[in-house]
This record gives sequence, structure tokens and C-alpha cells, in this order.
Amino acid sequence: MDDFAEVDMYKTELHLHTSDVSTCANAPVTYIVSRYVKEGYSTLVLTNHFSRFTFGDRFPSWEEKVRHFMSGFTRLTQEAQGRLIILPGCELRLNTDDNDYLLYGVTESFLLLHPDLLDISIKKLSLLCRANGILLIQAHPFRNFMRIVEPTLLDGIEIYNGLTGQSSRNDMAAVWAERFSLIPTSGSDFHDAENHVDGGILTEEKITSNEQLVLILKNRTYQLIRTGAAPY
Repeated sequence: MDDFAEVDMYKTELHLHTSDVSTCANAPVTYIVSRYVKEGYSTLVLTNHFSRFTFGDRFPSWEEKVRHFMSGFTRLTQEAQGRLIILPGCELRLNTDDNDYLLYGVTESFLLLHPDLLDISIKKLSLLCRANGILLIQAHPFRNFMRIVEPTLLDGIEIYNGLTGQSSRNDMAAVWAERFSLIPTSGSDFHDAENHVDGGILTEEKITSNEQLVLILKNRTYQLIRTGAAPY
């Protein structure tokens, strides 16, 4: 999984936020679709934030929280109009842990079935994800205010985070992934129009489902995209 030489391969973004759900993002779905089509991507995994900061006091019930979160996926899918495949993902921050975790293979039904999700420990989250076929990837694990967790609790870590203005220390993350045989991922961590679109993975087949995405990541049948100038 070396950095890629792009020859008739499909590009998938693994870390992306929309402004209608992620309160720290500013890019509307119309801009996101046009930008990613222009950049030659075929699939976007929407990883809006899922945390206490996403919901505040606006959504009293768990079902309302989940419906709001999934509305971002619905809007982006509608805007894409078939020009891009949109898959639901999640960037989860627990109430018990200020790390950020990317969940691949997550579904609306999974979220609805676990109203205690934000209040569990990372150990319980690890068990829950593995029981439901969801990959648990720690996002930008060496960024300021993040902490490294026991590697056996994770499926992988993000070794390239393209968001500029952050000290993600991607080089350290790459060493950590190799040392503990963790699945390495890459994502643009796109929030705003001025952000780079320079992360994700390249595959020989177009990724069209969460099941396919999880299998490709598990089997490591992909190449990393990490072409930007994100600080290390």
C-alpha cells in the first residue's frame, strides 16, 4: 500500500464533513459535490461528527439525534444525483474520551439500536464495533489533545490527515500503524472550501457499499492517497 501511481483506479474519500451536521464545517453540499467530481473521486464516505457538540440541547431524544445526523447523508446523496457514490460513516467522540474515532460500516439502524453509544468506554465501543462488523479507526491520533489508546482495541489509525492548520503528526501515526500492524487510512478531513482535497484511497474497483469498503480496508487491497501539504 505505497503512495499511489494513478492508472485507471477509483478514488474514495474517507474523511469528510458537511456544514448541515458538523458544526465546525462551512462547505455546503453543492460545493462538496462539484469539488469532488472535479477532483476525480468516485466515492465519498461522509464522516460527520457524532458527539455531544453535534447535538447540544436541540434534539432531546436519541431518535431525533440520529435522524439529524443521518440527514447530512441524505442531503449529500440527493445533491450527488448519481455523480458520486455516498456512503455513511461517522467521526465519533465519546463523552468518556476526547479522542475522535472514524467508524466505517456504520448504519442508521446500528445508531438507533444503541442509545448509550456516547456514554460507553473505548473498550466497550471496540467490542460493539467488532460484533457489528464496523471498523474502528482512530482519527489523527497524534494531534494535540488526542491520546493513544491500546492498539488491540483498534482496527486501524489514520496515518494521513490532510487538514491544514493542525499538528496531526502524520509521520508518527504511520510509524505507529506499522509497529502494531494497524490498518492505515488517509483522509482529507474536508471542512471548508479552502481545504485541500488530497486524501483517501485508490482501488481497482469502484466502492459502492459499506460492506465492500470494510472488506477492502481489512484486506488492504488499496493504495493510499496523501498528496497534499498537510503539516507533519
